Amino acid sequence: MADNYVPTYDVNDYKEITEGRATILFPKKNEVFYNPVQEFNRDMSVAAIKTWRDITMEAKTERYDKSTNPTKVAPPTTFTILEALAASGLRSVRYAKEIEGIDHIVTNDLLEDAVESIRRNVHFNGISQNLVRANQGDAISVMYGYRDKERFDVVDLDPYGTAAPFVDGAIHAVKKGGLICVTCTDLGVLASNNHPETCFAKYGGSPLKAAFSHELALRLVIHSLQQAANRQKRYIEPLLSCSIDFYVRIFVRVHDKPLLTKTVASQTGVVYHCKHCGSFAGQRFGSIQEGKNNNHRYHIPDAPVVDQRCSNCGSKQQIGGPCWLGPLHSKEFVQRMYDSVATADNSIYGTHPRMKGMLKVILEELNDVPFHYELSEISSAVRSPCPPLVRFNAALLNAGYRVSGSHTCQGSIKTDAPSHVVWDIMRTLVKETGRSVKIVEGSPADVLLSKDVQTDVSFALHKDANPESRRIKLVRYQINPEKYWGPKARHTEAPKAKKPKIE
Repeated sequence: MADNYVPTYDVNDYKEITEGRATILFPKKNEVFYNPVQEFNRDMSVAAIKTWRDITMEAKTERYDKSTNPTKVAPPTTFTILEALAASGLRSVRYAKEIEGIDHIVTNDLLEDAVESIRRNVHFNGISQNLVRANQGDAISVMYGYRDKERFDVVDLDPYGTAAPFVDGAIHAVKKGGLICVTCTDLGVLASNNHPETCFAKYGGSPLKAAFSHELALRLVIHSLQQAANRQKRYIEPLLSCSIDFYVRIFVRVHDKPLLTKTVASQTGVVYHCKHCGSFAGQRFGSIQEGKNNNHRYHIPDAPVVDQRCSNCGSKQQIGGPCWLGPLHSKEFVQRMYDSVATADNSIYGTHPRMKGMLKVILEELNDVPFHYELSEISSAVRSPCPPLVRFNAALLNAGYRVSGSHTCQGSIKTDAPSHVVWDIMRTLVKETGRSVKIVEGSPADVLLSKDVQTDVSFALHKDANPESRRIKLVRYQINPEKYWGPKARHTEAPKAKKPKIE
């Protein structure tokens, strides 16, 4: 239960900031970390938790109705949330005011002035201290402290930088079937080749500088979550994985099903990436053979799937990962969330247009195809003008393959077509436009264009070449929201006034 502490404050010392249905008092001296660009993060989190709540409550009610046990107990109609790294408390205040069915939220921060800010904002918004319970403590210790207590239905991790130190604690603190929401803002580590050693230490895999760097960042974080869960005989199911601005935001459901952990090897692996032309190939660490009576046999696959040099241009290849190669999203979950957001009043979410756009693009993504090309990159590899994306998509569809974009990258091509088919289409396009005189004989571009076209390439208009999200002009890829919009400075506790010396 919450204490009866009532904070004292003068509203004139603060600037009021309204987001969603919450209004927080933000110190004019920048006492506690706040970044307005992360409103999209918080809007998506509110919608995701609502969707998880609806799906979870429906499933529990259905199981209860079907049960014939005379001693069955009705499922709970409320749920609990832990915000482990709360800062100002804005996120918890929004959850309390915008999400129905919450029993209570434990809103934790390590710093005393942050906890005071949480209490102040809870009081200012007229929220019961029993609903939003401010707590001061180390996030890791707090989460581990709930292993042997009543765990939380939802655990939210939104740190400055990496969430890696908090992942194990979150796995221990969440209930069976619960939701973990994770933010990582260290894309300088996750989505570049600047610090591969740091990325491996934090996430257990190496990044790549590639067209799909941001998708690989998502897969590296999911891999680290999955490994942490598997050590506890738990399995995480990615519900929604978003690459947003300077960070990633991932929502996963936690299952207590040790049998599912056996499938992880077949959904984990490395990716080989050509440094010149951008071709790639995934290598999974396991395979599953279905047997009789629903029994499965698990195998170690043959390797490698590629040669040391790229089969398309002859350049050297790099290895990224290990990483998650399974689905990034649950399409059922994303569809429910999109329907909820699309029918919501625009006043509920401040970033409503962008939410609709991103969720729609995610719904259109090929969920069973890891990684993607970028049209401008593969055009540059052969020194060719970049063709219209719709035309390139049509060629892939006409050749009998599937294609979509990716929400992680504008101009992306996610397809199940082999890489040689992609390059056959580029060779056909170059024959139309003419080969660049700047291409040197024996160069990777020359090797790419010297090969014969083996695919029957047709650029005839295809009805699925232009995705619906583009036709109806949704906000698919956000422009910079404001000047200097990236991560803000890390918050540190305000220095305390020195006590006067007593002579």
